[in-house]
Amino acid sequence: TFLSLYSYNFCWPVRTLALKDDQGRRRERSPAMAAGLADHVWSMSEWLFFPAVHHC
Repeated sequence: TFLSLYSYNFCWPVRTLALKDDQGRRRERSPAMAAGLADHVWSMSEWLFFPAVHHC
């Protein structure tokens, strides 16, 4: 579906993209985080209500 196709990159952490922090704990990342487009894994509501176009 539309939601699963487009929200995947922001809302779902991927095991193979995880990094270890300074204390050896895994920090899960989404594909968008790995690409530098996001700084956290988004919730579905955050993704649904984020404006597609920013107005100045």
